[in-house]
Amino acid sequence: MLRAPAAAGPPLPVALIEAKPESQPPLAGLEQAKRYGRLHHVPFVYAANGHAFAEHCLDSGETRGPLPMEEFPAPAELLERYEALRGLDLAAREAAPLLEPPDKKDYYYQRAAVRAVLERLARGERRALLSLATGSGKTRIAVRLLRALADSGQLRRALFVCDRDELRSQALTAFREGGRFGDDAAAATTRDPAKNARVIVATYQTLGVEGEGEADEDSWLASHYPPDWFSHVVIDECHRSAWGKWRAVLTRNAGAVHIGLTATPRLIAGGEYDGDRVEDDEITRDNYEYFGEPVYEYGIAQGMDDGYLAAMRLETSDVVTAGRLEREHGVERDSLEGGEVRDAITGEPASIAEMRPVYAAGSLEQDLELPDRVAAMCGDLFSRLAASERGPEQKTLVFCRTNAHADLVAAKLGNLYAAWALAQDREPVEPYAFKCTAESGADLLPDFRNFERRAFAACTVDLISTGVDVPRIRNVVFFRYLRSPIAFHQMLGRGTRIHEESGKLDFAVYDYTNATRLLEAPLAQRAARRNEAPPEQPGTGWRIFRAEGIEVWIQQGERKLGVLEDGRLRFVPLAEYRQRIAERLLAEVAGLDDFRERWIDPQRRPAVLAALPDGAEGAAAYRHAAALDDCDFYDVLASIGWNEHPRRRSARAGRVRDAAPRPLPIIRALARQFALGGTEALESERLREVAAVREAGGLAALAAAGEGAMPALKRRLLATDAEWTPR
Repeated sequence: MLRAPAAAGPPLPVALIEAKPESQPPLAGLEQAKRYGRLHHVPFVYAANGHAFAEHCLDSGETRGPLPMEEFPAPAELLERYEALRGLDLAAREAAPLLEPPDKKDYYYQRAAVRAVLERLARGERRALLSLATGSGKTRIAVRLLRALADSGQLRRALFVCDRDELRSQALTAFREGGRFGDDAAAATTRDPAKNARVIVATYQTLGVEGEGEADEDSWLASHYPPDWFSHVVIDECHRSAWGKWRAVLTRNAGAVHIGLTATPRLIAGGEYDGDRVEDDEITRDNYEYFGEPVYEYGIAQGMDDGYLAAMRLETSDVVTAGRLEREHGVERDSLEGGEVRDAITGEPASIAEMRPVYAAGSLEQDLELPDRVAAMCGDLFSRLAASERGPEQKTLVFCRTNAHADLVAAKLGNLYAAWALAQDREPVEPYAFKCTAESGADLLPDFRNFERRAFAACTVDLISTGVDVPRIRNVVFFRYLRSPIAFHQMLGRGTRIHEESGKLDFAVYDYTNATRLLEAPLAQRAARRNEAPPEQPGTGWRIFRAEGIEVWIQQGERKLGVLEDGRLRFVPLAEYRQRIAERLLAEVAGLDDFRERWIDPQRRPAVLAALPDGAEGAAAYRHAAALDDCDFYDVLASIGWNEHPRRRSARAGRVRDAAPRPLPIIRALARQFALGGTEALESERLREVAAVREAGGLAALAAAGEGAMPALKRRLLATDAEWTPR
């Protein structure tokens, strides 16, 4: 690291150099230097071999060299260029916090994050977002930030906002001890607003603003703190709170510096765009629109590589339960026949005849209780723990669907442990497993956190999903189906903290619901299942999506699909993958007419999809990568095989729905369903339950038109432009 002498105070890091042996070319270490430079948040990086060097500016993207070593810039020159590039004047009062000496105990990325925020404030900007992995010390960074601002005379009063009492206690300890604010840091409670403190730590609940949006003059916040009472506001876990919660705090302190802390990486998972994903996107949008792009980012994978976060081992299970079926499409009623099923509300046995045709994966253990599923999953998990080196007496966190589900899991794990202890002729420890939710069991959380030899398995819904620091956790278990990447990464982060006292340097993830499909790409590659070759790396600067289990990589308009070939992950350009589909499709199908006839027949369609490279999953990934999500798979494949113009589902449905003379009401209703879900929507068992279909006379109204009415409708919907003639 190169440090240029600042106008005042200690030297300031402005550049990084990667030195290679003189036998290597001078640019050999440049890409490595770029990676390190981003992590250290410096604008200039250098690669050298002792004879020549190259310079790259991370801010402008410009590279110079090779140049002779005699031309290497002097520290004063680097400092002048740094100020110009970052828009700073280090002699100005606003830049004083940058020159405060950093804490030598902080990790390099923590110092870099503090510097990134202080640079933004020194330019006169008043909003900043930091994105760092769970367990990497975001609260510590906030403490360092406010300490530097206080020591340089920039801090008047600060408010640190979180959303749980547990997090408030943790933060207060950090400010009083680690930040040495002492009694000048205090917690706001409903009985004491702590207005004499310089740093106030408060929850949304105490402030009375949770979910209110704009500041209410009757709120606790408004009644105790005048407008702009605080000079600095830090929003902890802002990925959870989003604009709806933290708006009132910020609008009431509009003149303050606003800093957001988030543990959410840049995640975009494809193929499951439902309510959870919509909420995730809204949270991400709220954060970025308000704060702007993160000034510094540090992900879980990088933390594991650096050794600051516990390494992850991924354990998957092949337990034959409804849990396997739920991984992709939910559970059909017929698959539940013969097992014990209860109504989750009444607890009474559920009649197969009264069940819905299909239950979404996320509704298991919420709408239906499945004791056989709980028993199978718990039995498999406990047997794996018992067979491990540490045995079953290790800290394990199990994520369940509901409070009732957590009760069942805790009881089953407790029984399995009691039987194990008896077989081992040893005294069982009580409690072994316990429910830990907002409703009950939270009083055992201190035992779970602090004592190595009791309260081993915490069964929770989301009480311990964010923020709560339990470094002893060695196992994170997913019995709960998830669609939200944000929620998943928060839950995963409960295991990433290292605990040197007990020798914990890694943790295991036991995945029973395929939750790990939501892993960010670098982490997913680290967690490759056993016996799989290490994946290929496509390079830096890529955005990653997932569609039906296949990775989609996008960089500056270039798109690639990550596919397994001979056990290795290879990134195939989109055009090449399109050609692969075309070759398989044309070998399987005689022509466009034959393709359409096979497509509209649900019995013949699977064979067409199975013939494609990577099957239906590959076609889904291509559709997403090619930005054709609004098209039916028929249009996607017809455009590949026969160069047909891909039409959106809504366009196809519209010309049938609006044809003259106007079609039957049932035709219009079914066309609407096609617009929403494509061909498969016309074959769903739920179609009979759709209100618009029932109001149009139901499927009986279509059957009255003749035995071939549904295939005829599909042909009409999928007609080519040349075939289309309004009737």
